[in-house]
Amino acid sequence: MPGLIDAHVHAIITVMDIGGLDRRPVMLVAQEARVVLEGMLRRGFTTVRDTGGADHGLALAIERGLIVGPRLFYSGRVLSQTGGHGDFRPLAEQPQLCACTIHSSRFAHVADGVTAVRRSAREELRRGAKQIKVMASGGVASPSDPIWVPQYSTEELAAAVEEARAWRTYVCAHAYTPEAIQRSVRAGVRSIEHGNLLDEGTARLMAEHGVFLVPTLVTYAKIAELGASFGFPAAGIAKVRDVMDHGLRSLELAARAGVAMGFGTDLLGETHVFQGEEFLIRREVMRPIDVIRSATVVNAALLQREGELGVVRPGALADLLVVEGDPLADLGLLAGQGEALALIMRGGSIVQRRNI
Repeated sequence: MPGLIDAHVHAIITVMDIGGLDRRPVMLVAQEARVVLEGMLRRGFTTVRDTGGADHGLALAIERGLIVGPRLFYSGRVLSQTGGHGDFRPLAEQPQLCACTIHSSRFAHVADGVTAVRRSAREELRRGAKQIKVMASGGVASPSDPIWVPQYSTEELAAAVEEARAWRTYVCAHAYTPEAIQRSVRAGVRSIEHGNLLDEGTARLMAEHGVFLVPTLVTYAKIAELGASFGFPAAGIAKVRDVMDHGLRSLELAARAGVAMGFGTDLLGETHVFQGEEFLIRREVMRPIDVIRSATVVNAALLQREGELGVVRPGALADLLVVEGDPLADLGLLAGQGEALALIMRGGSIVQRRNI
């Protein structure tokens, strides 16, 4: 079968203590990210889209063989408004307001206003970003924004889309609520990340505009189960409850409306090892073939790589898995740490061979 594609990962978020990430030595984080990426490849993910944090250095290390990891489509730093999902400054930190409208961290550009959004998008595109990521609603991990807060105006979102299109690429938007999703769709984004609070009308709007949905259900389960043990913010664990129970329903609504559904995981820190469990969660409401398609042909289309990735055919990149068993009968074969994968090939090179 084709190699798997995960369209929502964060390779450099190597600990669940999100607030402390910027205080970790950059060389340590780079080595931790190497371990994360190599684990993804061993689980059969031959391509991943990093939706915040990874950069050209990690991609170059993979290309040169220094990291035996998946093909990497990186977004660079995400774009967030002040107090948005990319603003991880603690609430107790005093504001330092000045004429500058951009505050950059290892993970995000906190950029307010159309001009600052344009500048931030151009900077990431200059540095090789394969797509731009924007934060269009509140999120679980950030300290100051409830899930229901819409973020970025239509004009700001449209500015990011315009800059991405100029580079023949696209914008993906973190968004949970119908209001945030609709605003993003009308601004021209290509994919909605998460989308747990989707409703029927919003799903139809996405389908009409050809916008993809990338659900990431496994991360909520693992934050609820393990977050407190690994230092995930208590406020974030509380916010998980606001979106967790709606996840499977959003898949059903999207499928009914004809929305193309990709496959993402969004796992953080110590929970990266549970990547394959997304298959097990989705099988509760999806047919196995549709779950597999989401992680292959649908994600290939999302990445604008139809015919190259996610298929077994002449002319495609030779990303191939040999599975000991039939995943159409048992999706659990794609969970775990690759125990059922007898062979993994990425770009024509064998990276794992066992029992054959």
